[in-house]
Amino acid sequence: MGFYDRLADLPLVVEGHDRRRHERSPRPEFTRATTELRLRGLGVTGAGEDVTYETADHDAFAAADDAGAFDAALAGEWTFGEFAAHLDDVELWPEPPEREVSRDYRRWAVESAALDLALRQAGTTLGGALDRSYDPVRFVVSTRVESMDRIETLLDVDPDAEFKLDPEPDWDDALFAALGDTGRVRIADLKGYYEGTTVDVPADPDLYRRTVEAFPDAVIEDARWTEETRPILEPEADRLSWDAPIHGVADVEALPVEPRWLNVKPSRFGTVESLLECIEHCLERGISLYGGGQYELGAGRSHLQVLASLFYPETPNDVAPSDYNETEPPRDLPRSPLEIEEPAGLGWG
Repeated sequence: MGFYDRLADLPLVVEGHDRRRHERSPRPEFTRATTELRLRGLGVTGAGEDVTYETADHDAFAAADDAGAFDAALAGEWTFGEFAAHLDDVELWPEPPEREVSRDYRRWAVESAALDLALRQAGTTLGGALDRSYDPVRFVVSTRVESMDRIETLLDVDPDAEFKLDPEPDWDDALFAALGDTGRVRIADLKGYYEGTTVDVPADPDLYRRTVEAFPDAVIEDARWTEETRPILEPEADRLSWDAPIHGVADVEALPVEPRWLNVKPSRFGTVESLLECIEHCLERGISLYGGGQYELGAGRSHLQVLASLFYPETPNDVAPSDYNETEPPRDLPRSPLEIEEPAGLGWG
């Protein structure tokens, strides 16, 4: 029986919901906002997190006078599978999102909240429902870098920290060399498949060449395959990974080479069924997976860590505790590997 089939028949009672806004400003020029959606029923609450990047979309969701209609659309006695299928006909956006991809993010928030609620109502956990164990999670710290200062700050807090970095075209040779000399860069994300965002990076052959040379043991993520980059990427095929293009099994099968690595960001898949189908597809084919974060501030971070614990605990998971994003991270942060203590529903802790 497949992973999703083991969850689809879970009984689910939804009686209502509420929404909680989360915000954090790790830097003066940047504020991250998310919305935590909480479904309740039978005296139990399940949570999911909408990681849509545009603050205006969260503002519109908070301001919408639709709580009664939203409750009416979701309330009832279901199986989890019936509820998930029902969402195909529910409008989750009071106003259209600024970016269409955000529809998947909100769908994931609702479905993950429903799964969390169904598991809690059944008195079990995701691991219990799937008969899988919770293993300690190796994690890396994802951070933007302009100089070695940020890396030195993080290593001062956690001398054993490993990193996922986003190489930039304006990095000079000295910075590439210094970062490579740390021996701690496990993933280099070239962001070649992002379009229309503040983090787009062109498919620059020079940047790609410098990256693969500076970090010979790192996974190379989202390098765009072009005629100019092909000669650089083909010899590195065993360490290429994809993130932004992956929303389901069909996207995995459409990649330019047979993948050895994939970054799994649940909200990109939209539905629990699509996510679990892809995880199962990759595990059966020996494709190494690692978890990816989208700057979650609430329940979503816990969900990422649980999925990594159950399915891919030993790879360089980009699921570090959120406080690693602070300009001055606390000195008592949990270290890798992260112990999953007191699992509950889809989350833990």
